[in-house]
Amino acid sequence: MRQGPWGRGHAWGRWHEGPPPPWWPKGEPYERQNFRRLRGRFMRRMVGFALLALITFTIFVAIVVALVLAAFNAITGGASPPGAFVIAGVVVLLILVNGGARSVRRLTVPLGDLIDASERIESGDYSARVRVRGPRELRALGNAFNAMGARLERSETERRRLLADVTHELRTPLTVIQGNIEALIDGVHPADQTHLRAILDETQVLSRLVDDLRTVSVAEAGALGLHRESTDVTDLVRDVAASFEPTAAAQGVTLAVDAPPATSGDIDPIRVREILTNVVANALRYTPRGGSIRLGVSATERDLTVTVADTGPGIAPDILPHVFERFTRSPESPGAGLGLAIAKSLVTAHGGTIEAHSAAGQGTEIRFTLPNPAP
Repeated sequence: MRQGPWGRGHAWGRWHEGPPPPWWPKGEPYERQNFRRLRGRFMRRMVGFALLALITFTIFVAIVVALVLAAFNAITGGASPPGAFVIAGVVVLLILVNGGARSVRRLTVPLGDLIDASERIESGDYSARVRVRGPRELRALGNAFNAMGARLERSETERRRLLADVTHELRTPLTVIQGNIEALIDGVHPADQTHLRAILDETQVLSRLVDDLRTVSVAEAGALGLHRESTDVTDLVRDVAASFEPTAAAQGVTLAVDAPPATSGDIDPIRVREILTNVVANALRYTPRGGSIRLGVSATERDLTVTVADTGPGIAPDILPHVFERFTRSPESPGAGLGLAIAKSLVTAHGGTIEAHSAAGQGTEIRFTLPNPAP
């Protein structure tokens, strides 16, 4: 490619210098596309093409008219053609020229809109959309472009929200750790088991948060490996319930399992145990003293369903549609809001579905369905 005085390709009007967009990796070389010149060149080419087609068509029409006139003269013995004939020919020519110009405009205007919108997205404005118009192929291209822009905008919003949420969640344990260590160094607190245990507890909170974030990100990227095997899901559910029995008893909550004697499924038992653990822990967090949590299992020839129902206060209507999103939680929740997000990611990795049903004051039921149980 030719070298221009302002960098590679500038002599051809393809690139120009400028700051990289916000999403560009720092330290990476960047050459910004000159979209204005690109659109100008495109428009000039389209106009040139239209003029060339018009000239070619005009020559063709002129030849046809000359042949028609020659035939007319031969038939009439050299008599002049009527004026109406000439006027009709001129009108037809003008109509064809106008139709050709409109056809070129139908092509160039939507493509010009795409070039302008591409420049906005390249500069970091993911709200850019194009007006869908023109021939069917260009309308399909416009719809695809708008869908791409919407997805990029949604991803950028989620990225910003995730960074803000992670920063917020990391700040509390780090602040506690820093404060305790400074107190130990300054001699405010003795380096005894009580104060060292507080630091250890906060490091465990950090470790658990990092592990949860890794699980969610790997699962959402589709890179989570599953190790399926024939598993008795009823036994798995009973084991999870038994592991929560001491905590439930201390909180005055009753745990019960309603399941057939044996229900086999082709699943990853470790991941399904993690799903159940997160869902039951979330139910136990919101169930008041004297309440109950019921775990259920049912199966058909094609899928396996597990339910966890509690008698807690229920989920607010404005929060219910977002309970499986990362960091979604009620103001009084002590958790990080990742448990149900992890559960959904692991269920989706199995090819299943998960849903929440709740009404204010009537408790909550989390139901997930996994396909392909073992016979």
